[in-house]
Amino acid sequence: MTIRMDNIGIVVEDLTPVIAFFGDLGLELEGRAMAEGEWAGRCTGLGDQRVEVAMMRTPDGHGGLELSHFLEPEVIEDHRTAPVNALGYLRVMFTVDDIDATLARLDRHGTQLVSTDVVQYEDVYKLCYIRGPEGILVGLAQSL
Repeated sequence: MTIRMDNIGIVVEDLTPVIAFFGDLGLELEGRAMAEGEWAGRCTGLGDQRVEVAMMRTPDGHGGLELSHFLEPEVIEDHRTAPVNALGYLRVMFTVDDIDATLARLDRHGTQLVSTDVVQYEDVYKLCYIRGPEGILVGLAQSL
């Protein structure tokens, strides 16, 4: 059996700044389109829906991020401020070459460290969690 994870989905209020944030992180925008009609509602179980979707990929082509902005039906819950130990979606983690340079690049998006600093796990990783646009929780790891 072969299995490959294609993407992680995140629902957002405004695609444009979130696309810019993940673009500055290093992901590439594959495309932006509407997902609507009977087939889309059957797939998600939401019935009649209109969703603007942006697909982003990591430069190696293996990891994907599907950003969705629901026009219909409207969003009914908001979990963006949930702490790391909440059930359900927690965060998306990316490995980067230089965590300090990445944080500096993302600073223009108003990102904030969840903790007070970047931590080091033994001689293996430097790690941190940040809140990006719309409070999206993102983990960054740098191999040492």
